[in-house]
Amino acid sequence: RINQLPLGVIGVAVGTALLPLLSRQLHAHDDAAAMASLNRALEFALFLTLPAALALVVIPGPIISVLFERGAFDVAAGLATADALIAYSVGLPAYVLIKVLAPGFFAREDTATPVKIAALCVAINIVLSLVLMGPMLHVGIALATSISAWVNAVLLGWALARRGHLTLDPRLKSRFPRILLAGMGMAAAIYAGFQGLAGMFSGGGGARIAALMILVAGGLAAYGALSVA
Repeated sequence: RINQLPLGVIGVAVGTALLPLLSRQLHAHDDAAAMASLNRALEFALFLTLPAALALVVIPGPIISVLFERGAFDVAAGLATADALIAYSVGLPAYVLIKVLAPGFFAREDTATPVKIAALCVAINIVLSLVLMGPMLHVGIALATSISAWVNAVLLGWALARRGHLTLDPRLKSRFPRILLAGMGMAAAIYAGFQGLAGMFSGGGGARIAALMILVAGGLAAYGALSVA
């Protein structure tokens, strides 16, 4: 659910808004506008998804601990779940990119290509799960899902580019490295914040909740400031 929250809020929302826009632009034979819309959707999705993924990779323990550790869900279960969250979060940008790239096919009334790619990735997911679940247990299954999602996203992007339907424009090429740099700076800030709030996280329920809220707010502020800079 934690991993699916940004996927639903960002990926599904962007994909849902993008499809009718692309359909209208392509129906009007405005290919340049459609290309620009796809680039802006990619930029917007990456701008919101990369920091979310980085945050989930950097502080999975505090998130799982505050949200779930009570009753039969003990520290050992929290640690095991945090490891799975890291593996899922590695694939979060890919999940969102799939939601953004798929409308590039649907708007052109091509439903076959995304389904074929998805079927291939299901097979890859199964094989990787069987291979990785031995040495990595449940984390291997989560990691297999993330790897197959990246294969799916790359193949969708490659197919669109090969057909001339996707060319990364100068604005996206310029902003993506800066988005990544701002996200990495935010990740460093929340990691440092977690170290500073270690005492609160080891305290009672109220203190842990307050510490997580401070950490999230600080991460948002840091990413906002770094993005502006």
